[in-house]
Parts: sequence; C-alpha cells; structure tokens
Amino acid sequence: MFEKPLKPQEILKESLEASEAKASGGFLKLAVLGVLAGAFIAFAAEGSTMAAFNLLSNPDTYGLGRVMAGALFGVGLMMVILCGGELFTGNTLMIGGVLTGRIRLGAMMRNWGIVYVTNLLGSLLIVWMMYHSGLLHSGGDLLGAMTVRMAAAKTGLSFLSAFVLGVMCNWLVCLAVWLAFGAESMAGKILGIFFPIWLFVTSGFEHSVANMYYIPMGMLAKNTDVYVQKAMALGTTSEALEGLNMQGFLVDNLVPVTLGNIVGGCLFVSMAYLLAYRTLRPEKGVR
Repeated sequence: MFEKPLKPQEILKESLEASEAKASGGFLKLAVLGVLAGAFIAFAAEGSTMAAFNLLSNPDTYGLGRVMAGALFGVGLMMVILCGGELFTGNTLMIGGVLTGRIRLGAMMRNWGIVYVTNLLGSLLIVWMMYHSGLLHSGGDLLGAMTVRMAAAKTGLSFLSAFVLGVMCNWLVCLAVWLAFGAESMAGKILGIFFPIWLFVTSGFEHSVANMYYIPMGMLAKNTDVYVQKAMALGTTSEALEGLNMQGFLVDNLVPVTLGNIVGGCLFVSMAYLLAYRTLRPEKGVR
C-alpha cells in the first residue's frame, strides 16, 4: 500500500518544528553534522563529475552530461537528510521559525554561521582526499582538465548571474527538502529528493556548498600543467584561469551564490508557503 504524503500545510508545520530543533542544537552537534553534510555534498560533486566528465567535455553531448551528473548528485542530499547532517542551503528554511516567532533571529544566524563554516571544512576534506587519490588522472587526465574548466567557469560568472543561478538552485533544493518532510518512508523521501536535485544540476544552477568542493578542487588541479593544457584545449581561456584563485572563489562566486541561495530558500519556499497557508503572527515558545 502506498503511503499517504503530508499536505503542504502539514509539511509547513514539520518545517517549523525542525527549525526549533536546529536552533537549539549545541555547537559540537552542529559542527560534526555540518562537517558530515559538507563531505556528503562533496562526495556527490566528485561522483557526478566522474560520471559525466567525458560527456561534458564534448559540446554535442554536454546536455546529456548534465543529465548524468544530475542523476547522481541527489545522493548527497539523501545522505544529509537520511543519515543525518546540517546543510546550510537547506537550513535557510529556518526563516519560517523566525517569522512565526518560534526561534530568535540570533539563533538562526548562529546555526547558519556554524553550519556554513563546517560545511566548508567537510568539503575541503574531500578536496584534499581527491587531490591525493590520483583519480584526477582518470580518462587520460581529462577529469583533471574538466575539473579546472568547471571551476574557472564558476569563478568567471558575473555577480548577477551567480546570484540568480543561486536563487534558482536553492529554490529547488529547499523544495527537495520540503518533499522529504512530506514523505514518511525512506523510499518516499529518496524519491522526493531525487527529482528536484536532478533538475537543478541538469539546469546548471549554482549551489554554494557544492562550490566549496568544485572551486577549491579546480584551484588545486590548476597546479598540474597537463590539466591546464587540456582545459585550454577544451576552450578555457588564460583570463578564466587567472580568475581561478582565492578571490574568485570567495568573492566572485561564493558571496553572490550564497546570497542567491538564501533568497531562493527563504523567499520562494519558506516565506511563500507561510503566506499561502498561515499569517505571519508570532507564536509562543521563542528560542
């Protein structure tokens, strides 16, 4: 017998209750779960790149490559939700708890700060492991070349493009989390997560935590001449390679993408459903 999913207004209630639990989490718990979530998303990023780099390197199969990458990337959010993790992008849904008075703004910002930094640490752990694994030589060094090419493309985005791509990304990511709230079984949660994530990756949107893997991995791969030469043969320009640095990572990409992710999750999911199904009157039990 098929499970009966929660109605949207019931999912909203689940989301608000989850925001209370997240706001009251201790530092160690949030830090450990944040590192794990960052690592889970990084695993998804490297795995989807490994699966699709040959297809992505060819303009004739680029779209198919994005489909392949998207089909694998959802595993990252599945592990975050089903195994346990604290992911910054999903935690933007906590704004609902603030607007209904269930949690304080400061508690949400504390959660976001701890989780964001530890997501970065978890991502960088996988970057270090991947760099020393030798796997970037896969496909006759083409994986390393595509790693450089993808990272350079991300740091070369304009502020507006990175912001808008971030908005659309986390709109879909938070809808994946929303659907997972609405399912009771593990299978239902997996299906709820899979399709919105597949859509966002196939579309080419920008996820701040995923970029904590993609761009540092590209920065390290840039130190290997054969990767750079092959990336340039694929069309990466010298100017794009020059922009693949710490400023390109933190300022040119991570700042606008993170802001876009916040808007996407807060405005288009949490606040939209609050407006649709309830007033914004504060409730008792502020934490």
